[in-house]
Amino acid sequence: MHKVRSTFHLWVLVILFISVLAVWYAILRESNDDLVVSFLNVGQGDAIFIKAPNGNQILIDGGQNNAVLRELSKVMPFYDRSIDVVLATHPDSDHIGGLSSVLDRYDVSLFLETEARADTPAFLSLRKAVLSEMEEKGMKYLNPRAGQVIWLDKETRLVVLFPDRSTDGFETNTASIVAKLVHGDSSFMLTGDAPSSIENYLVSVYGKNLASTVLKAGHHGSKTSSSEIFVGFVSPRYAVISAGKDNSYGHPHKQVLDIFNKLNAMPLSTIEGRVTFVSDGISLKYKE
Repeated sequence: MHKVRSTFHLWVLVILFISVLAVWYAILRESNDDLVVSFLNVGQGDAIFIKAPNGNQILIDGGQNNAVLRELSKVMPFYDRSIDVVLATHPDSDHIGGLSSVLDRYDVSLFLETEARADTPAFLSLRKAVLSEMEEKGMKYLNPRAGQVIWLDKETRLVVLFPDRSTDGFETNTASIVAKLVHGDSSFMLTGDAPSSIENYLVSVYGKNLASTVLKAGHHGSKTSSSEIFVGFVSPRYAVISAGKDNSYGHPHKQVLDIFNKLNAMPLSTIEGRVTFVSDGISLKYKE
């Protein structure tokens, strides 16, 4: 009997040792000097997960439902239950529908959104969740403005390009937060659902400074966004379209794909699954 107990205790120690090794392997695997940007596969909606080289994380939008939680579990370590920044580009349900669940599951340090509002269950649910996190956990809150910079680490920054004013009363897509993520020589133009009218305004304000390696196509590849002049000034190597398979809107529109092909921007879509880029600040790699 004593020998049986000893053998049992030995196996318990072995299992615990293997478990500890597995945890440290996961930690070390996640620790690197690269920027990782994942356009998540959340169906007909937007969700972008960004991990800076120092481990800081930002989630931009959360799709229309809890699919974002499934996707986050695949790009974040299983033991990680915090996100540094959550940014809602605008209050449409296909961008914020999953964010209430994100706030419930993860500890969030800072929440960003515009003043635009929507009379929808998704927005009302998110509003309740945001107020609760602010009151109970001290989550910080900000309505960003053009020119503000969120430093994820000393070499990685998210620069807000729009809005440059209060968006209270704006049509929701027009109120979209547009931002440029920069890490060394790699950059990402992140546009929410900004329509061509806002794209034209950005061209008039920023011109060649819009140039980015990757463009997140506005409004899921709709012809209301990704105007030729805007795509020309951004001059992306890749154009990512966040859309759902067999969506009823016909996204991405052929007109948009033709613009991308004309301007030598390789179109990639979350219809085929998650789209991930890795940058060391010098080169950018697309991971299939």
